[in-house]
Amino acid sequence: MAPSLPKGGNISLTKQEPGLDKIIVGLGWTVRNTSGTGFDLDACVFMLGENGKCRSDEDFIFYNQKKSTCGSVEHMGDNRTGAGDGDDEVIRVDLSKVPADVTKLVFAASIYDGLARKQNFGQVADAYIRVLNNSTRSEMTRYDLSEDASVETALLFGEVYRNNGEWKFRAIGQGYAEGFEMMVRSFGVEV
Repeated sequence: MAPSLPKGGNISLTKQEPGLDKIIVGLGWTVRNTSGTGFDLDACVFMLGENGKCRSDEDFIFYNQKKSTCGSVEHMGDNRTGAGDGDDEVIRVDLSKVPADVTKLVFAASIYDGLARKQNFGQVADAYIRVLNNSTRSEMTRYDLSEDASVETALLFGEVYRNNGEWKFRAIGQGYAEGFEMMVRSFGVEV
């Protein structure tokens, strides 16, 4: 069974599976019953340099820019309703193609138009991020977000990062009450 991490916990993916070169990152959630407008949660990835910022806007991967220019990160599509079992949105990463000056990949989700619709992660249950070995489809680790994010409309789930020649995963669970735009700008991307 794959280790489940607490907030802030980390694990070495390459020590767990030597020779690992491709992973799948799945994000999932359940929208609680509410009256009114439906929820549309969107997963995204920020490819960050040493300074903690995207090198350019092309390093922000999401439903409108599904693949990184280097080909290392690919968003597999937007699930606009969250319906169905399993991962709601999936991102594939070829670790061997991640440019050397990219030190970390941050995986996040935001509620589309959450501020205007008065929707937040407090109305979302069972949110998680998990990392799978692409070759075996075995789950390597996961992080179940358990905190009440009653005002946040954007949330950093976790990150895959380089450390002394290894690829590691860290559970983050940090929210942005100011929404999608504030989150994106914090990584140096213009919206």
